[in-house]
Amino acid sequence: MKVLWIVNIVMPEALSLLKGNSTHRISGGWLIGAAQELVKQQGVRLTIATVSKEVKELTRLEGEKIIYYLLPFGKGNSHINHEYEAMWREVNRIEQPDVIHLHGTEFTHGLAYLEECGSDRVCVSIQGLVSASLYYYYGLSRHEIRRSLTPYSLLVGGILKGYRSFIRRGEVEKEIIRRVHHILGRTSWDRERIWAINPNATYHFCGETLRPEFYTDLIWKYDDCIPHSIFVSQASYPIKGLHMLLKAMPLVLKHYPDAKIRVAGNDVACLDGGKGLIKLTNYGQIIRKIIKRLDLKDIITFTGSLDAEEMRNEYLKSNVFICSSSIENSPNSLGEAQILGVPVIASYVGGIPDMMEGDEEHLYRFEEIEMLAYKICQLFKKEGSIDTSCMRQAALLRHNPDTNTRDMMTVYKTISHE
Repeated sequence: MKVLWIVNIVMPEALSLLKGNSTHRISGGWLIGAAQELVKQQGVRLTIATVSKEVKELTRLEGEKIIYYLLPFGKGNSHINHEYEAMWREVNRIEQPDVIHLHGTEFTHGLAYLEECGSDRVCVSIQGLVSASLYYYYGLSRHEIRRSLTPYSLLVGGILKGYRSFIRRGEVEKEIIRRVHHILGRTSWDRERIWAINPNATYHFCGETLRPEFYTDLIWKYDDCIPHSIFVSQASYPIKGLHMLLKAMPLVLKHYPDAKIRVAGNDVACLDGGKGLIKLTNYGQIIRKIIKRLDLKDIITFTGSLDAEEMRNEYLKSNVFICSSSIENSPNSLGEAQILGVPVIASYVGGIPDMMEGDEEHLYRFEEIEMLAYKICQLFKKEGSIDTSCMRQAALLRHNPDTNTRDMMTVYKTISHE
């Protein structure tokens, strides 16, 4: 079976073939694990295609087990770009795939494939749903946003531009969903939103496989963690909700004055000042103001970019992982924490409740910072008596690579035989 994946990132092996062998830190790492499992299946030939600023023409690369196509980014994929259509026709002519699998729905290069090659034998995986743009800057007022504009955000666009981008990309997403006949999802929330857009599509449940580094014998232990430490996996834009966690911290600090937050990724608030302030974003300025107003500078650390192994180490040494997002489908960061047995607290939004079944006591309403603070303190109070074994077992089942690959292959066989 010849399978063509259309994705939104350049896979690490393709980057290495282009730029030489090195470690590449990318988002969307779950695709790596899923691809590695898929190519183990007998008779499967996998081709992965995406757009890239690293090439000027349609480029074909041969990896160890996977073929890659890179389409030149050109005018970009946020708006309709008809230049992609002829390139998709060429990829289709050469590879003649039996199944085409779009991973993600928010960019127009996927829509361009449907426009040129049709929707026969196409399925779409739901990742996030950008059409749920209502929640983009939840917890922030427009006055607060405008008051925190920076020269850099005036140049490249701030939070409100990001919100408008979500609205535009959401329309692309809806059009893709309307056109296809097969949807792969994994939560009751995405199923219901898909139904609202295209009630005639066949919905297939298919869990997500995490990055290989998280299928390990390493398990979180209280004795090995840093007591009263909080880990957050991302905070570069408002959806991730760092602003709400920070607002909850004064209440936590009253009871646990040694509490700390570690945030994966670059310092969006430019806390060290210097040349970094030149690229201070609108959201970064908001975070910076909150930190200053609440005197939180000494309790927060931004780790810088982390690879999978470094992320795993951060989870394991934290006392609690917090997913404070205003909207999510099924965040892989939450799955990664759970599969390692890390205690978690998460906002009751989107598809997260499905992932927290059996651990509902650690869910909270996104806007209820008092509720969040209380749950953090209650978890800290448990110290060594925290038992995450049931949650971990549920995560191991949910993210089982064999099960997820088998389910995906079942969908592929159904589509290819239509």
